Amino acid sequence: MPLPQNPRTKIKSRFRLGLFTRSFLLLAGLMLVSLVAWLQVFFSMEEGPRATQMAQRVTTAVSITRSALIYAPTSVRPALLLDLATKESLRVQPLEPTDTLEPLPDSNYWNHVAAEIKQRLGSETRVMWTVNNTPGIWVSFDINNDHYWLVFDREQLGLTSGVEWFGWGATALLLALIGAAVSARFVNRPLAQLAKVAQQLARGETPSPLPEKGPAEIRDMNIAFNRMARDIRQTEADREIMLAGISHDLRTPLARMRLEIELSDVSDETRLAIDEDLGQIDHSIGQLMEYARPAAAAPEQGINVSSVLQDVFERERSHTESLGDELQANIASHLYARINAHDLKRIVSNLIENARRYGRTPADDRAHIQLVARQEGSIVAIEVQDKGTGIAPTDIQRLLRPFSRGESARTGVSGAGLGLAIVERLLGQVDGTLELISQPSGGLIARIELPKVRSKEASSGRPGSKA
Repeated sequence: MPLPQNPRTKIKSRFRLGLFTRSFLLLAGLMLVSLVAWLQVFFSMEEGPRATQMAQRVTTAVSITRSALIYAPTSVRPALLLDLATKESLRVQPLEPTDTLEPLPDSNYWNHVAAEIKQRLGSETRVMWTVNNTPGIWVSFDINNDHYWLVFDREQLGLTSGVEWFGWGATALLLALIGAAVSARFVNRPLAQLAKVAQQLARGETPSPLPEKGPAEIRDMNIAFNRMARDIRQTEADREIMLAGISHDLRTPLARMRLEIELSDVSDETRLAIDEDLGQIDHSIGQLMEYARPAAAAPEQGINVSSVLQDVFERERSHTESLGDELQANIASHLYARINAHDLKRIVSNLIENARRYGRTPADDRAHIQLVARQEGSIVAIEVQDKGTGIAPTDIQRLLRPFSRGESARTGVSGAGLGLAIVERLLGQVDGTLELISQPSGGLIARIELPKVRSKEASSGRPGSKA
């Protein structure tokens, strides 16, 4: 029996990332780090020039305001102050010794601004954050021994607001992500096309030709793959023709030998022994042809597995009873899976034939076979059970290889050893599995598991018909 799968492996398999996703995340991460580094450098480089510029603006405003107040007539000063407040957002307030002062925030930018202002206006100039709990940028100046405050709005002198930078950063990040997606798709598109046609080739289908254009490396790869696909198709066609010829050339002499034996004067016992040998040769040739025949393409929609198995059971039961053996069935209804109906019949017929040949009960030398089909969660389970001697667990993997046969204790007969290999090969085309379970009480269970599909996804045609 197969080893139990590690739960961590199952969890990891659910979160496997494709090449496009990995490339996109890598490019997006690099662009995000570059954007953050660029913003950090920009902020650092912006502080010095902007602080100098704002200090120059404050110095100019203070100088102009002082000159305007000095040379303006006394009657005009109220109108001048009102005009500065409304049009330039500059307010002039008297400086009182009792003013409550709050200094500027302790940051590189504001320290730089204050140092530049004092350097231009004099070291006695005071620059405050609030005066008497009134927010603003307060700069002191004197007119004829009178002390005043010139108040600026903080928005005029401060750095660009965080909301604005967030908007610009979000826009840049969005454009970076779009660029990463386009770049990743451009790079991974040829690989995605290659993976698609490789899967078609693995399922036995004729793959669509890859475009032989684009970058040199991609073009050379596509040309080589197209050539390989053509060679494989040609090889398969040649193999089918060769095997068909071999089968014809071998079976024609066998038929002639049987006819000659029937007309010969040999004893009945000898005639029966020779006929059994010829039948075994004919069966081996049939298995070789069956193994060489490619699997049919899986249908787009599911088929009614229950109906197909019922047809197989009815056909195989009469043949089994004619050999003196027994075949029973317990098939659940409304089982659907995506598999070619003819391939499913080949699979189950091979397992039943394997049970008839190798699963005889030692007590009465008869094969007692049971065909069981049921739904187990998201799979359709099909089992062919016999009551023979079973096989050793160490021989299970060996028996699944082509041309491998069981020991004489179980088989007692010869064969090509391709029955189980044919079953596993056909199941591999539809993501199915084959498992051999040797029962402690005797006998062998050949268990098939197929991915289940919903009944509404089944084909609209006859359920048991060939797809």
